[in-house]
Amino acid sequence: MFLLRGHEGHSRSLVKAVSWRALGSIDTFLLSWLFTGSPKAAGAIASTEVITKIALYYFHERVWSSVKWGTKREVDDPAAQI
Repeated sequence: MFLLRGHEGHSRSLVKAVSWRALGSIDTFLLSWLFTGSPKAAGAIASTEVITKIALYYFHERVWSSVKWGTKREVDDPAAQI
């Protein structure tokens, strides 16, 4: 699919998605615990959203990886072609 091609590899996007989601899930857990007062409820909330958020972030990254807007074009180095 043309939207999933970009300057980053799929594995890099996946690792970024997982690491970002881990951080986000810790945040969700702590906020949920603060609001509910229950670590059990906080765990249920944080674990429920983890899979969908990884998938959403991964596809979001892949789409943005294929968008040229706002990126700098690579300049050919004539010396590198020798």
